[in-house]
Amino acid sequence: MIVRISKTLMVAAIGFFAFLVAFGNITDYDTNFAFVHHVFLMDTIFPDAGIRYRAIEANWVHHLGYIGIIMLESLTSLLCLLGAWRLWRNRRETAQVFNRSKGLAVIGLTLGFLTWQVAFMSVGGEWFGMWMSSQWNGVPDAFRFFMTILGVLIYLVHRDDEPDA
Repeated sequence: MIVRISKTLMVAAIGFFAFLVAFGNITDYDTNFAFVHHVFLMDTIFPDAGIRYRAIEANWVHHLGYIGIIMLESLTSLLCLLGAWRLWRNRRETAQVFNRSKGLAVIGLTLGFLTWQVAFMSVGGEWFGMWMSSQWNGVPDAFRFFMTILGVLIYLVHRDDEPDA
């Protein structure tokens, strides 16, 4: 039973984290938008970088990208929290029922992984050269986030046995 509770709490913790990130991005939109804005502009990467042609100057694209990120973070939070609730409700059920109840949590964790790995690490970090910026480099944070999510996802998907009698 302790493993089931542990998995449930870990999924809930990721949901809570994603909620806090989305909430911060929504309630402090301008401050956090500056990050996305500078990444798209590529105005703080190495001066001689040969990838500057990838920069996007259209402000509406910056807002669209930022709103997309907020939506992904919010959906990650919602799916993980609902998934944790479903796991909690089924913690005393048979192994088959508990294992089947992992679906929403798996989807939420996968979306969270993809958000921070694809949006931040791949698109921001590699395509827009965010790693070259001393001021707007979110690669280390994104890596920390998606590795934590990946660890929880791997732990969650291990099949559970029948609960202790």
